[in-house]
Amino acid sequence: MSGIIRVYKHDDEGVLQFREAWFDEDYSQFVMNYGVVGHQSKTDETDVAGAAAAESLMEAFAAQCAEDGYAEIPDEEQFWVVAQYALKTKDGTDRDRYLEEKAKDALISHLAWRGLGIVDRSEFSDAKLNIFCLCPDVSKAVNAIKVCVRGEDLDFTKLSIGAAPFSDPGSFKLKHSAKPANSFTL
Repeated sequence: MSGIIRVYKHDDEGVLQFREAWFDEDYSQFVMNYGVVGHQSKTDETDVAGAAAAESLMEAFAAQCAEDGYAEIPDEEQFWVVAQYALKTKDGTDRDRYLEEKAKDALISHLAWRGLGIVDRSEFSDAKLNIFCLCPDVSKAVNAIKVCVRGEDLDFTKLSIGAAPFSDPGSFKLKHSAKPANSFTL
C-alpha cells in the first residue's frame, strides 16, 4: 500500500484545492485531509478493521479523486522553497542541530496541514542551515513558513527564504529576508 495519496486541482475560480489520504496504523484509521491550498485543512478519520480494509478505501479514494479531476502535481511542476538560517559557525553547533530538528518538525506539520508540500531534507553548509521544502505554490509556502517560524519562536531574525523551480535549482530568488539582502545563495 502506498503511504499517502496527495492530489490537487484548480476549482472553477482557479483556486488550488488539495486532497490527501493515508492509513494511520497506530490508530487503525483511514484519514482524509482536504481543503484550499494555503489554508488549514479539514480532516475526516474512519476506523478500519486493518490494512486490507484501508487498502480498499485508499483505492476508492484514488478513484474518486481521479473522477473529480484531482491529480498529483509532478515534482517538475513544483518549486523548491528553502528556509535558511544564518549560523555563527561554518558547520553548526549542537544548538543549531536542535534548531534544525525543531524547525523541520514544525514545518513538516505546518505545510502538510495546508496542502503546501513536504519538507524534503535539511543540510548545514557554509554557516547556513537550509531546510528544503518541495511546494506547489511559492507565495503561499513563503507566507506559511514565516507564520510557522514566528509561531514556533524559531528565531525569525535569522531567517531568509529563497525559491526556485524544481527543474532549475540553480536559480534561487530571495523571497524573504529578516536582514537587508538582495540575493539568496545556498
